[in-house]
Amino acid sequence: MERKTKIDAEKGTQELFITREFALPVDLLFKAYEDAEIVEQWMGTKVVKLENKRQGGYIFETIDPKGNKHIFSGSIHEFVPNQKITRTFEMENTPFGIQLEFLEFEPITEDTCRLKMHVVYRSVAIRDQVLQLPFAQGINMAHNRIQDILRQLK
Repeated sequence: MERKTKIDAEKGTQELFITREFALPVDLLFKAYEDAEIVEQWMGTKVVKLENKRQGGYIFETIDPKGNKHIFSGSIHEFVPNQKITRTFEMENTPFGIQLEFLEFEPITEDTCRLKMHVVYRSVAIRDQVLQLPFAQGINMAHNRIQDILRQLK
């Protein structure tokens, strides 16, 4: 299966640039990041808190197949509907620490758009550890789920 989500990880940097084009209007794609019910569907997680505003925040909770609880949380620093979200992201009980994420939502046509993510890690070593996980496969699958779920809402 082709990976439609592209990841650019320049050697020696602590950044990732992630790009994906969707056959969706930009406002519908943005809804996948602001509507708790839709977030739960495509992330396969429980949304405990989702405050979509400047100085807001979020908490997501998931249970893995072994019954272990995992918490994902962050602070929202910038929230401009249908345009951008700037936030932190942290997975509890992992060595990865906090990352900074810049999400930009760009219309291409009336019915298509592009999501650009710029992710900054504390170090090159941490970024490289994340890339050793099935990260690329996971984000591509998540983006595929967004496309499938939102296509039904169109």
